[in-house]
Amino acid sequence: MFLQRRTPQLPTPEEALKGRPTPEFTVPTHHTVLGNPLVGPYPEGLEVADFALGCFWGAERKFWQTEGVWTTLAGYQGGYTENPAYEEVCSGLTGHTEAVRVVFDPKTVSYTELLKLFWESHDPTQGFRQGNDVGTQYRSAIYTHSPAQEAAVAASREAYQKVLTAAGHGTITTEILPAQGRTFWPAEGYHQQYLDKNPAGYCGIGGTGVSCPVGITPAAE
Repeated sequence: MFLQRRTPQLPTPEEALKGRPTPEFTVPTHHTVLGNPLVGPYPEGLEVADFALGCFWGAERKFWQTEGVWTTLAGYQGGYTENPAYEEVCSGLTGHTEAVRVVFDPKTVSYTELLKLFWESHDPTQGFRQGNDVGTQYRSAIYTHSPAQEAAVAASREAYQKVLTAAGHGTITTEILPAQGRTFWPAEGYHQQYLDKNPAGYCGIGGTGVSCPVGITPAAE
């Protein structure tokens, strides 16, 4: 969460740290705010969304405060290193983002509404940074779990780009890729619900102030 002096650059698979076959730490069993299990399998009828929007401490809180969200989990995603540690991710040598897994009830909150929260909670035009947090791990990203999510993301990105451009902002740099093949690695226990455990802790999350249009995804077939 501190300014890095070198210019951030994603490693190639060959350059990335290899990681390890098993994690070096255990993950808590339950969410400190919502009370539900952190790691799946999750109850039938719930859906999973994966977002990266800067430091995962503040990002996770944005989602657990949303009605219809069943649990949230801070972790690492989008890179190459297996079972990474926080220090490794911060080195820029894993290729991972600081991500948040959001498990939600689509009967209460739609994926479209979660996308609106995602876009409005950070500046998706900043590349390998979010405010003063500089590094490839702070890049904006969405990892989709279905064709429906992929279509919703594409529609929301297009709609939000239009209003951002009208407000004088730049081009969205958000990485949009399938979650399949991009394992979500849970972060260390002290990162889980960090701002619940440390209410005065650091939060680098901040949006552009531009509202994202709602009702922008195509109707389900």
